[in-house]
Amino acid sequence: MVSGFTPGELMVTAAAREIRDGDVVFVGMRLPLVAFSLAKLTHAPNAFGLFENGLLRASPSPEFLYTMSDTPNIVGASMCTSLLNVMALLGRGRVDLGFIGGAEVDRYGNVNSSYIGPRQRPRAKLPGSGGAGDIASLAKRLLIIMAHERHRLRTAVDYVTSPGFLGGGAQREQAGLPAGGPKTLVTTLGVFDFDPRTREAVLRSYHPGASLDELRAATGWPLRVAADVGETVPPSSADLTLIRRLDPDGIWTRGGAR
Repeated sequence: MVSGFTPGELMVTAAAREIRDGDVVFVGMRLPLVAFSLAKLTHAPNAFGLFENGLLRASPSPEFLYTMSDTPNIVGASMCTSLLNVMALLGRGRVDLGFIGGAEVDRYGNVNSSYIGPRQRPRAKLPGSGGAGDIASLAKRLLIIMAHERHRLRTAVDYVTSPGFLGGGAQREQAGLPAGGPKTLVTTLGVFDFDPRTREAVLRSYHPGASLDELRAATGWPLRVAADVGETVPPSSADLTLIRRLDPDGIWTRGGAR
């Protein structure tokens, strides 16, 4: 019996639950690498993974991955093609779920991974979009994974690298973005959905050991809480056994979100 779990292991489990059987998933780095494999090995055996480096996989990597380009992810891949071809599938509306992270997220699911502070004189310059802006714009559902800190969960991000629901309501559609947008925000403290009318983040569950007061203090906008909010279901012993097989040294999962 495996007992106890880290914030990273809980986040991986919560993220994996958002993957449906048969989904085409645009898999990101770090925790999403583990979450995709966990879903494939449990409830979503027919999910299909796309990786930004041009790999397509119908089966999870049999070994730990530092990056999506590690040899175990290439061996046994269904196709090794180009970034352009993978992004073309995204543009054609073939991606059901995409993963992204970033430095900041706001109440409408807009993500910043470009600048901290004013763009003209930023306090810090960050790596930028990569493919995150495309994933956020074109995937049918978006899953955001972030550490839960007040300076990260902000009323408004400093820069919209990856669009969520912009200013809320129908603004995403009015901007000409296709249907989709953020479906779930998984943090180190809880799991959020997005209100279908206002498009604001609503707390669905808080992680074991966390409290609503702690979440309110760590959230930069007035926290909205679902009527049926409850504790996040922890990973099962079987989940933890698989996660620790996929990440045996805990590079991604035993230090929390990275």
